[in-house]
Amino acid sequence: MGNPQNNYKIIHITGTNGKTSAARIIERLLREHGLRTGRLTSPHLVQFNERIALDGEAVSDQRIIDAYEENESLMGLVDAELREKGEEPLTFFEAMTALAFHVFSDAPIDVLVLEVGIGGEWDATNVADADIAVFTSIGLDHQKVLGNSVEEIAKTKSGIIKPKSIVVSSPQQKSVESVLRAGAQGEFLLADSEFRVTDVEPDGYGTRFSLDGLWQQYPSLWMPIIGQHQAENAATAIAATEAFLGRGIADEVIRSAMADAITPGRMQVVSKEPLVVLDGAHNAAGLASFRASLQWHFGSPKAIGVVGMLGDKDIWGSARELAGVFDHLILTTAPGERGLAASELADVFSDEDVQIEDIEADFWKAYEQAIRLGAETNRPVFVTGSLYLVGAVLAKLQEQDKDDIAE
Repeated sequence: MGNPQNNYKIIHITGTNGKTSAARIIERLLREHGLRTGRLTSPHLVQFNERIALDGEAVSDQRIIDAYEENESLMGLVDAELREKGEEPLTFFEAMTALAFHVFSDAPIDVLVLEVGIGGEWDATNVADADIAVFTSIGLDHQKVLGNSVEEIAKTKSGIIKPKSIVVSSPQQKSVESVLRAGAQGEFLLADSEFRVTDVEPDGYGTRFSLDGLWQQYPSLWMPIIGQHQAENAATAIAATEAFLGRGIADEVIRSAMADAITPGRMQVVSKEPLVVLDGAHNAAGLASFRASLQWHFGSPKAIGVVGMLGDKDIWGSARELAGVFDHLILTTAPGERGLAASELADVFSDEDVQIEDIEADFWKAYEQAIRLGAETNRPVFVTGSLYLVGAVLAKLQEQDKDDIAE
């Protein structure tokens, strides 16, 4: 394909949680500077096109079709060569990544904000060389693939660091920091050291915080994103943008960009009466942040929870994080072939002494049941445990909105 990923600058992002939030904030900041941006993230919530964005908007079907048709014969040749060697053909993610690089090169863009699919070192996205290598918080996830310790996982993720990369990292455990420092060949910029977030507080349906950046101070910033942990993600995103630009960010630019930064499916408020919040936390670390946000922003309400998870996640650790969080818990089956059956999820949650009120395999029936109960008892509803569950709920809500408009 002629290495289309070499035709623009790269900000490459990995980590266990917070990657997509950081990617969206970085991209929004770059657009506010007048740069033409690409963004590649995964998974999508509702439509596949969400993964490939130009100037903040999902690309059209036609752009994807054109890229596929232009490269279809080439991908077929590669598949044939791989089969001849006794290897597996191109994976969906490998093909998608290559086609996205092609789309971005054709656009053309100035800079690509690139989220790792899984890990880093051997991820399909790692054929791109990072100008800025960004690390959000690293914890345990995908242990079957990445390793059983945070140090092993950090080593795999540090593979995105290339000789010219400037490394920007969220706060990390000391052992993880050591692994990342060992991989860095240039500047290593760490939160709470080279930059620091302060004065974090909930503010309406968003978060207010201040930042001592790499180049200057940014007092009392506001973003419509909920969660103390999201302030850390935002700080890392701003520092990464400063590192890329090689300077501070003008006050009017950063305030405009942050006020317009959104991260769908992450503590996303979709209704206010009753209050309904969707959060795609899908592992123990993510659910720990979800629990903290629930307490920090909403004051530990008597809440109704709808939870569904994928079978390849740390269900036991996740169950422990959700113990005592909800006043009324409804377990469901996350959509898709990887979704763990609600009954099996219930077995694990019961073993971890999590109180379960209802089990409803159909995710939409579980959601509607929670909404009715929330309206009747004036309690908020939170949907969490899987991005696939959150995405399916969002898709149904969008269908409802279309039907309402049609009527």
